[in-house]
Amino acid sequence: MTYSQAIQCLYALRLFGAKFGLENTRRLAALAGNDHERLRFIHVAGTNGKGSVCAMLESVYRAAGLRTGLFTSPHLVSFAERIQVNRRLIPPEEVVRLVGEVRGLMATFAEDHSPTFFEAATVMAFRYFAEQQCDLVLLETGLGGRLDATNIVTPLASVITNIGAEHQQWLGDTLDQIAAEKAGIIKPRVPVVTAACHGEGLEIIAGVARRHEAPLTVVEERHTRQPPLDGLTLPLPGHHQLVNAATAIATVRTLAASLPVSPDCLAAGLAAVQWPGRLQHVRTASGQVLILDAAHNPPGAEALRAALLEEFPEAGLSLVFGVFQDKDWRRMCRSLVPLARRILLAPVHSDRSQNPAELAPYCRTLNASASIEVCDSLSQALSRTAGDPRVVVTGSVYLVGEALEQLHLAPSPPDDEKGLNDWTARR
Repeated sequence: MTYSQAIQCLYALRLFGAKFGLENTRRLAALAGNDHERLRFIHVAGTNGKGSVCAMLESVYRAAGLRTGLFTSPHLVSFAERIQVNRRLIPPEEVVRLVGEVRGLMATFAEDHSPTFFEAATVMAFRYFAEQQCDLVLLETGLGGRLDATNIVTPLASVITNIGAEHQQWLGDTLDQIAAEKAGIIKPRVPVVTAACHGEGLEIIAGVARRHEAPLTVVEERHTRQPPLDGLTLPLPGHHQLVNAATAIATVRTLAASLPVSPDCLAAGLAAVQWPGRLQHVRTASGQVLILDAAHNPPGAEALRAALLEEFPEAGLSLVFGVFQDKDWRRMCRSLVPLARRILLAPVHSDRSQNPAELAPYCRTLNASASIEVCDSLSQALSRTAGDPRVVVTGSVYLVGEALEQLHLAPSPPDDEKGLNDWTARR
């Protein structure tokens, strides 16, 4: 099997959607030897910020000398981003080997119960991390928590970053319902850390923690101004990243007895964290500043808005925006469109893309003074904004991944792998 053939095998698994439930993952993991039982995890769920918190925790524990595994989703450009050891992407030959091994195990499943792409990827990651003898794995949920494939593990700590409206068609119509799904990662007597707020899921999380006798730590705004954050400049800008950092710090302190980290390692890890596509600033040779942010839901767009207002209070930004049609793009536009003097609407390279021409009339109602342009591609939008001093590219993980490729900030794999992020959920 070649690497391209392995990626096509993974593409084929998308046909089985994203089934909610743990039966398939448990069975596939058992056939693989239950590699997860040989690993230690910090399990992270939440609406936004869970990838950033995982990246921060990984950087801190690696600074403390641990061998780390990092499992996150979605990826920006390459499937290999999902499975990393000490922040090194899984090599192509390992992807080929693991796809072959997992495909062989999947042959024992009835076709109508075949494991999905995410279930297979999760088991592949567990095997790779066990083989690599990782001391600790930072494990991000895919969707929700309670019935997410990653939820077969019993972690050292469960982290729930925050609760916002997302994936309501599967997680529930209210914040309480969504919080209950996220809180499904809480295990008996396993400590819980959350930055969820009162009235936005905290009460539900606290109730589940009490029932499981799980010690709960709540991260509050005041924690973003306490040491070491009061004297540290994070590489990831935006106030929301301070909240994420405070969440990571609270987790490290919660686990200090079993995973000790010195104050110096804690500060060094946070100061060195890298997480591409999250308010990532790119300065071109001409002096132009490009800001790439993978905000793809209303809470993410609002966090981006706050960060942009803090950094560029005088506005005057150019906004390159592309979004999926199944997202609440109207709310996202309400957060971002009023900030821009120029708006370029581009398609996302996916069948789920919202038609840019259909976005334009709504954007005009939000910012009548802005120049609004419909583009045929992201490439055209970037070309048209080449002379603009500050350009924000956002609205979709796909769009930011494509921008990273076009700006030569991420290597392009032989085949387009961004489509592996697409799925159809099934119960």
